[in-house]
Amino acid sequence: MFDLNLAIVLLLGSFIVLLLIRVPISFSLIFSSLITATYLKIPLMAVVQQMVQGVRSFSLLAIPFFIIAGEMMSQGGISRRVVLFASVMVGRIRGGLAQVNCLDSMLFGGISGSAVADVSSIGSIIIPVMKEKGYDDDFTVALTVTSACQGVIIPPSHNMIIYSLAAGGVSVGRLFLGGFIPGILLGVSLMILSYYYAVKRNYPKERKYSLKEALLITKDAFLGLFTAVLIMGGVISGVFTATESAAVAVVYTFFITFFVYKEIPFRAMKGILYNSLKTLAMVMSLIAAASAFGWIMAYLRIPALATQALLSITDNRVILLLLVNVLLLLLGMIMDMAPLILITTPILYPVFVGSLGMSPIHFGIMLILNLAIGLTTPPVGSALFVGCAIGHIRMEKVTKALLPMWGAMVAVLMLITFVPEITMFIPDLIMPQN
Repeated sequence: MFDLNLAIVLLLGSFIVLLLIRVPISFSLIFSSLITATYLKIPLMAVVQQMVQGVRSFSLLAIPFFIIAGEMMSQGGISRRVVLFASVMVGRIRGGLAQVNCLDSMLFGGISGSAVADVSSIGSIIIPVMKEKGYDDDFTVALTVTSACQGVIIPPSHNMIIYSLAAGGVSVGRLFLGGFIPGILLGVSLMILSYYYAVKRNYPKERKYSLKEALLITKDAFLGLFTAVLIMGGVISGVFTATESAAVAVVYTFFITFFVYKEIPFRAMKGILYNSLKTLAMVMSLIAAASAFGWIMAYLRIPALATQALLSITDNRVILLLLVNVLLLLLGMIMDMAPLILITTPILYPVFVGSLGMSPIHFGIMLILNLAIGLTTPPVGSALFVGCAIGHIRMEKVTKALLPMWGAMVAVLMLITFVPEITMFIPDLIMPQN
């Protein structure tokens, strides 16, 4: 026999210790699982089998396809065209480049599905231009980093696929649809904040495009932007599964990149595949390790115990939602998004979906937006690191400029948390459950 409390302390304690000594998250998850399995006298081969089982899912095939498509878009000129199109749309507003920054993140995020890809591709174009036009360095980087978070909310998003897996097969199509209004709401809130600072600091407007120029830019950008229409249209109509739509997106993006835009030579595909493979290796290793970790947690009944613990504090729905938001925001400051989705979903899902009757779509969008904010926070915010590197600015300086933007993001988070109709309106309208 084993001591349940000691086993739980061993699993969670070893994981935290390994993180503190800067062992990579994947290794921390698997080592803590192996240590606990050894104590529980579980055959180690069973842990390995759970790792393999964790990545043996047809739905997960969408992730490498989305990663490859996003990498081709980043290098193939689509990001530059998105910036020009956004400039046509909102450039004439006071602080036009700040508005462009928010809108192009909304558009490109809807194609790539990655905040880091958004910062690295769009940010490398717009950050230098904004600085040249007189925008403050810290404001420029802070806005780029926070607006990029639309990429994980506005579909398609491979993080939604990871959540769907962790939650036991939630509809990816409904998740995609659920992200539209929250993602746009996040972008609009940052645009309003940007306009306030633009007026206060007298940031410039952009030049006015003639009708002919605007039509040419729109036509040039349309083929790239159509990728998102292709993905979402296929999933919503039922013509494609999420995985099949991702594969179609790769083929389409390949054609547009190398045979229409022709900004990079075909030999660049080697670098695109190499970068995609590096990202994929990290994501899939996390999923495999988290599957074993989650299996041990289930064996120890940690999700059930967590449900009892939370409900013993209070059964007030509002207080519980506030508590989980604070918890997720704090966790997002010290861990990356993908492992947190895989670790926290099995623990929190039974509480909020099982006990409180929250929609799994609503809970998923709330969870992902929470963790998206973590991408912008020190000490481990990956989007923040990339933005600071591109902007050649210290994180400490950017953090001060981020404060009002975090306020706007948290305000949107509270709206999404307590007004479920914001998330559920489009899924219930277009893909109602039978």
